[in-house]
Amino acid sequence: MSAELIRALEQIEKEKGVSKEILIEAIEVALITAYKRNYGTTQNVEVYIDRLTGDVRVFAVKSIVEEVTDPSAELSLEQANKFGADFEVGDMVEVEVTPRKFGRIAAQTAKQVVMQRIREAERGIIFEEFSSKEEDIVTGVISRFERRNVIVDLGRAEAILPPGEQTPGEKYNIHDRIKAYVINVKKTNKSPQIFISRTHPGLVKRLLELEVPEIHDGTVEIKTIAREAGSRTKIAIFSKNENVDPVGACVGQKGSRIRSIVDELKGEMLDVIKWSGNPEEYIASSLSPAKVVRVDIDEINKVARVIVPDFQLSLAIGKEGQNARLAAKLTGWKIDIKSESQLRAQIEQQLLIYTADTPDEDLEDGESAGLFIDEVDYAGDTDENNYEAEHTSDTDINEEESFEEDVSEEESFEEDVSEEESSEEDVSEEEPSEEEPSEEGFVDENVSEQDVEAVSADSEELRE
Repeated sequence: MSAELIRALEQIEKEKGVSKEILIEAIEVALITAYKRNYGTTQNVEVYIDRLTGDVRVFAVKSIVEEVTDPSAELSLEQANKFGADFEVGDMVEVEVTPRKFGRIAAQTAKQVVMQRIREAERGIIFEEFSSKEEDIVTGVISRFERRNVIVDLGRAEAILPPGEQTPGEKYNIHDRIKAYVINVKKTNKSPQIFISRTHPGLVKRLLELEVPEIHDGTVEIKTIAREAGSRTKIAIFSKNENVDPVGACVGQKGSRIRSIVDELKGEMLDVIKWSGNPEEYIASSLSPAKVVRVDIDEINKVARVIVPDFQLSLAIGKEGQNARLAAKLTGWKIDIKSESQLRAQIEQQLLIYTADTPDEDLEDGESAGLFIDEVDYAGDTDENNYEAEHTSDTDINEEESFEEDVSEEESFEEDVSEEESSEEDVSEEEPSEEEPSEEGFVDENVSEQDVEAVSADSEELRE
C-alpha cells in the first residue's frame, strides 16, 4: 500500500462520483476483518490508512488493569507507561500490531472492497438522484421491451414504464426519445427501480412549467388538473397579478406554447380554463367550449344544475360524457346538464301535476302559476327570444293593435248578420203560407182588380 492507492482512489472519485473518504473508510473496515481472519485473533483492533502516503497501520485496543488476565485484551499500568505517562487504570491504549507481510493482504482486500463499495455507492447515488426527482419530469430513450413494460434509458439508470401508465393509443418505438413523469423510486439490492408514467396529470403540470415562464416564477398558478390521458385534459389556472392574463400566458402567441405541449402529448387536447372563486362562474367555465346560460348550485350536496341552449347540449356533455365528466372532476361538483327545451318540458310537467292535485279554490289569484314563475319566465328567455324582444319596433306593435281592431270589427259584423237572420226568421213565421186560405175565403189569382171593386160597390149598396 502506497501513495498509488490514494491516487487511484482520487481517480475513481472523479470518474464514478464516489467519495475518496468513503472508499478509505470501507477499506479500513475490510482490513479489520482480514486481519482477524488471517491471524486468528479476536482482539479488538483498529486499522488506519494515511490519507497522504497510503500507509496502513494496525492497532490493538487494550484496557489498562492492575492484574493482567488476558494479554490480548489487557495491559498493565507499567506497560502502558511506555506509551505515555498520563494513563490510569481503566483507560484504553492503542498498541500497534501491524504485521510485516500485511501489505499483500491489504492490497487484495482493498481491491475487492473498492469494487464492492463502488457498486454500492453508485446505487446509492442513483437512488438519491432520482428519488429527488420524484414528481418531476425525466427525459430518456426507449431501449427495449420486457413483456408489456417499456424500458427507458435515462443515462445512469433505466426506468420502467408499466402498461397501466402508458397512454392509450400511443405507440412506442425503440430509440424514441420521450418525456415521462417519475412516480416512484424503490431501493433494491441491485440498481434502484424507477417507475415512470405518461398518464399522470403531473406530466401536464410539469410541461406547462417548462413552457410557460409565468407559471415557473409563480405569477400564474395551476389550481387543478383533470385528465383522461390520450384524449383530453382540463387545466384550471389563476393569475396572482391582475395585469397578467393566465389563459393568454399559457396559450402563447398564436398558440405556440400550448402547441409544443400538445405535440409532446401526441395530439392530446388541452382546455385552459380561468379559475374563479365563484362556483357558478367556475362551473360554467369548466364546461368549455360549450356556452352555458345558467347555473344553479346546491352547496349542501355539492350539486350544480347547468342549463345550456339546445344546440349546445351535445357539446356540453361531450363524447361519451367526457366533457361533463372532466368538468365534474376539475371542479369537485356533481354537474347535471339540461337543455332549455328539457327544462321547459320539466316545468310544464310539474305545473300539470300540481294543477291536477290542487283544488280549484286553491288556484285563485294565479297561485299555481306563481309556483314556478321564475323558472317558466327563464325557460322562455332564450337568446333568440331576447333578440326578438330587443328588436321589436313600434310599428310592429301598432300593426298588432290594428289587427286586433279589425278582428273586433269582424266579430261585430258577424253579430249583426246573425241578428238580421234571426229577424227574417221571425217575419217568415208571422206571414201565412200561400197555400193556406185566408179568413175571407179562397182567392182566385185570375180575378182582376176591377172585378173586386165592382163586387165591393154592390155590397155597399145592399147594406144601405
